[in-house]
Amino acid sequence: MTAKTYGLESLVDISLDSGARLTLSDGPLQLGWRHSGMTSDFIAEIMAMPYSRSRKDYLQAHHDIGYLSNELIENAVKFRQPGEILIEAGMVEGSFLIRVRNAIDSETSSRFQQLLQRLQSKEPSVLLLEQIETNAISSAGGSGLGLLTLLSDYDARMAWTFEENNDQHIILTTTAAVAMPPSSNL
Repeated sequence: MTAKTYGLESLVDISLDSGARLTLSDGPLQLGWRHSGMTSDFIAEIMAMPYSRSRKDYLQAHHDIGYLSNELIENAVKFRQPGEILIEAGMVEGSFLIRVRNAIDSETSSRFQQLLQRLQSKEPSVLLLEQIETNAISSAGGSGLGLLTLLSDYDARMAWTFEENNDQHIILTTTAAVAMPPSSNL
């Protein structure tokens, strides 16, 4: 297998062995967007617990974790090939880190890698404004607004690894981290 990584390669090797691991599986009900929301809410509830002594810190942590988780899981559900989606999450050195792994087809991989190359050309905040303007005059889908919002407004640190697989699928692993509010409870 050959692998290509975009973004912060240092995120790729961070271990989440002491975190949570969830697997979303295909079944008779099919994976859908409602699973993204339920799963991200569950992750946010669990990971924000250490901040529960301060309502403000808890709400901020819950929101940031939930938003980041939902964007990554939603994209995995939306663009995946049939099969499982592996989700790992944990707290690492004052940040919430999530890793989502799923299979995609080669066309999706190519389009996404083009978007990631474009991300390297400008600041995320500039690209976000450009994409909002583009969406206002076009009905085209797949805008990347969620990803651009994470990078611009949440200061998410991200990495994407594309691994070619023998069965014509590409395994995409998305890793993202956001800083959590400082808390004396931890």
